Amino acid sequence: MEPFNEANFVPDASPGYLVRLIQQMSVAGMEQVLADEGLSATQWMAMVSLHFHFADTCAELARSMSHDKGAMTRLIDTLEERGWVERTRAADDRRVVRLALTPAGYDVAMRGRRKVIAAWNRWLADWSNDDVTALVAMLQRLRISMEKAGRCDA
Repeated sequence: MEPFNEANFVPDASPGYLVRLIQQMSVAGMEQVLADEGLSATQWMAMVSLHFHFADTCAELARSMSHDKGAMTRLIDTLEERGWVERTRAADDRRVVRLALTPAGYDVAMRGRRKVIAAWNRWLADWSNDDVTALVAMLQRLRISMEKAGRCDA
């Protein structure tokens, strides 16, 4: 039996709606806690993506964050101007420009990370550790299911 039908597929029971709403709320909260670092949530996410090696070029970073390439270039320009990200040409292909955090960028990103961790701990303060572990496991499972299913052409 399929879990959804026209009778029960309403916003408060829609995984897509709920995930989007939670994402919007979390970004708004991150904007608040990162403001005193001079960072937007998107800038911080880009820096953390570089730190965890999800990407090392503007194009890869834009893809991994589902962000416009032109906007990502401008975002990286700003981070570079602040001395938090550096660009270097790849030795094997001079057309490729690699991105990396500078030591100052690493420090800012990690201070931001601690603030974001504290925010999530506040948001989940009345949850048990088992509940949080189960939530993360279910979200990971959903991601894997969606990756396996591929495009929806319904």
